[in-house]
Amino acid sequence: MSYSVGQVAAVAGVTVRTLHHYDEIGLLRPSGRSRAGHRRYEDVDLDRLQQVLFYRELGFPLEEVAVLLDDPDADPVAHLRRQHELLTGRIERLQRMAAAVAHTMEARKMGINLTPEEKFEVFGDFDPDAHAAEAERRWGGTEAYAESQRRTAAYGKEDWLRIKAAADGLNRRLAALMDSGAPPESEEAMDLAEEHRQQIGAFCYDCPYEAHTGLAEMYVADERFTATYDAVRPGLAVYLRDAILANAVRRA
Repeated sequence: MSYSVGQVAAVAGVTVRTLHHYDEIGLLRPSGRSRAGHRRYEDVDLDRLQQVLFYRELGFPLEEVAVLLDDPDADPVAHLRRQHELLTGRIERLQRMAAAVAHTMEARKMGINLTPEEKFEVFGDFDPDAHAAEAERRWGGTEAYAESQRRTAAYGKEDWLRIKAAADGLNRRLAALMDSGAPPESEEAMDLAEEHRQQIGAFCYDCPYEAHTGLAEMYVADERFTATYDAVRPGLAVYLRDAILANAVRRA
């Protein structure tokens, strides 16, 4: 069975002009011609075309492809093995590129538009990108999440350092107040809880008291948040939670 140049072009996903060019340079000559002189391709020609397209996809110039395919000592199986190795290597490179792009996309979705070095300088061992998917899954449909994305998308390293300094300073003052023996229902503790709420409103999203108390409960219920606060001072997560709840009652 033979095929016209149009049929081969359609099957292979190339243009008729490309097949004419391959014929003219001797890279892929059709095995026969019709009575009218039109090109007719046999199965062996299609096999060679497949080899040509493999090497072209891998970036080989046409001249080098011709040398490879016309080597009298070449083994068809060796060709396939070589192509498999080259394709596998390319797939691995593309997968690494795709992973890098995905990582960047997640970082941009979180508004963390920093280099790896800047990210380490700001966040240390904590990787905000690792929690991006979870954050979107839990709060992606909320106005607060959308507002946070809009705001943080414009933040650079200096902004994040300023935000971190404010949060760290507040945590230290909370820990010091706790060490002084002041209960979380004290005016001083509730004032710091109010400052905590206002920081969220200033840097991320509007945080009404109902939302703030929900965060407070999460600080205790989610061991990751608890560990973050308790690393400053053991028991600080519960202390902050109680101060936030007391402050919400005070402001009601």
